[in-house]
Amino acid sequence: MAEITAAMVKTLRERTGVGMSKCKKALDEAAGDIEKAIDILRKAGAASAVKKSERATNEGLIAYHEGIETISLVEVNAETDFVVKNEKFREFVDHLAELSAKEKPSSVEDLSALKLNGETVEEVRASLIQSIGENIVIKRVKTFEKKTDTSYGLYKHMTGKIVTFVEITGSNKAEVIARDVAMHVAADAPEYLTADDVPSEIIEKEKEIARTQLQNKPAEMMDKILVGKVKSFCDQVCLVGQKFVKDPSMTVEKYVQSQGKSLGADLKISQFLRWEVGGQ
Repeated sequence: MAEITAAMVKTLRERTGVGMSKCKKALDEAAGDIEKAIDILRKAGAASAVKKSERATNEGLIAYHEGIETISLVEVNAETDFVVKNEKFREFVDHLAELSAKEKPSSVEDLSALKLNGETVEEVRASLIQSIGENIVIKRVKTFEKKTDTSYGLYKHMTGKIVTFVEITGSNKAEVIARDVAMHVAADAPEYLTADDVPSEIIEKEKEIARTQLQNKPAEMMDKILVGKVKSFCDQVCLVGQKFVKDPSMTVEKYVQSQGKSLGADLKISQFLRWEVGGQ
């Protein structure tokens, strides 16, 4: 019998989109003949996933899982919202989030190679494609190591179309505060945490726009006005400077600080994440 090499299995997988174990089995049956192995997979119905894998996946679901040491987020896309509502699809996404929190994969490729119920995630994905009849793509995965003296907020909006994550340092008893901020992040979609995080080219572009608007102003006034314009822009796009959705009389930063005082803690937002289905 011909030796079945890893390269042969990889080639068959790339040509068919079928999981590694099924490709290996087909090659064994075909005595190493890739074309015959393709026929075997097609006859078994497995290789029909090839055409499906070329279809656009514009719908999807984001899930999160909070473990003892790690928090994970996973986005999985499908072709239609009908499939996103499918129980098997939703279970698959939830299982990936739980698996990611446990194994901490650093990429979709790493996640795809992990074992889930005795098969690789990639094999499970391929089987789900066959079962549901639509292309399914794992788009992204992210894990966060939990820290001491830190609180975390997670929020899911529109049943998983938007998921947000917020980390607040200074206390491990500020989960409610962190979740309030996570709700704000879902609603107001900040792009940066603080003004220091805004790229210099973005700041310069805003200054140029302001200069055009203020071209008739005296030169001695220009610098002061530009400072105010830039600050106003940063307050709009930076989380800490935005008006808190649950109390617009204060910024998000002021809200966190005021709540921290009631806990006797110096609270500070250290990072946040906002994922929306189809985003980057």
